[in-house]
Amino acid sequence: MVQIPTVKFNNGEEIPIIGLGTLKSKPNEVKQAVKDAIDVGYRHIDCALVYENEKEVGEAIAEKIAEGVVTREDLFITGKLWNTFHRPEIVEEGFKKSLNDLGLEYLDLYLLHWPMGFKEGDDLNPAGPNGIIPTDYDYVDTWKEIEKLYKKGYAKSIGISNFNKKQIDRILEVATIIPVTNQIECHAYLTQKKLSEYCQSKGITITAYSPIGAPGKARLRAEDTKPIDDNRVKDLATRYNKSPAQILLRYQVQRNHIIIPKTVTKKRMIENMDIFDFELSDKDMSLLDTLDCNGRSSPFTLAKGHKFYPFNDEY
Repeated sequence: MVQIPTVKFNNGEEIPIIGLGTLKSKPNEVKQAVKDAIDVGYRHIDCALVYENEKEVGEAIAEKIAEGVVTREDLFITGKLWNTFHRPEIVEEGFKKSLNDLGLEYLDLYLLHWPMGFKEGDDLNPAGPNGIIPTDYDYVDTWKEIEKLYKKGYAKSIGISNFNKKQIDRILEVATIIPVTNQIECHAYLTQKKLSEYCQSKGITITAYSPIGAPGKARLRAEDTKPIDDNRVKDLATRYNKSPAQILLRYQVQRNHIIIPKTVTKKRMIENMDIFDFELSDKDMSLLDTLDCNGRSSPFTLAKGHKFYPFNDEY
């Protein structure tokens, strides 16, 4: 089985550098996907309340622990506070919902999913004629509640997701606990160079979601469908005797970014993990840097009018 390297957080905890993403994995597919992932050697599973499949993920984890394949301590499980739970008084309720659905006693990492608060209720993306229905809660106050979850031992590490530099600065001004990671969309068409360098200068790791380029999404730029189909990536794949996906994942790993590629296919899981037996040269890393075209495939346009929408700034 492949030995997966880990990344050390600013609090001393370690996270496997590759995990299984579960966004858009249908509940009827995700259970088998998580079981397969654990069988082939994944120990890091990335979850979120808004994915609406945490119960099935939890069932898969419970079955693999019952089979003796892994212990709870072997696994690294991430959860995220959804935007309808930003009111400070209900942050713990949002957390406990994920914890109960996953059937766990603690999470290894808990993230503030977005800086934007949405109207509370069962509708996870409550929209009116002008887009998302916002709340006025400040993510800084929400973060203080997430710190309490950490202090109670409910989460071993805490972090943020989809935050820009200015928003991170505001968190750092009040934080008694520095976020361990900022989980952001990051791939060869959206290299996030400035944000990555800034976060790393503050001791905050980057977790790259859609590291291959969100294959199911719209074309990221006119001349190419997505990074995986880019001829320059294909040329590197031929040269290194790897797949285009493996080149793109290796690119992130060499930047010391944690990666969470999503797949429900066992063969792909094995392929995605098979990236630790080669190294891209500095020249080829620089070449991949040049593919950046600010090609964001998850702009969350429904929330564009929100005062805390993170993608209006340069980074």
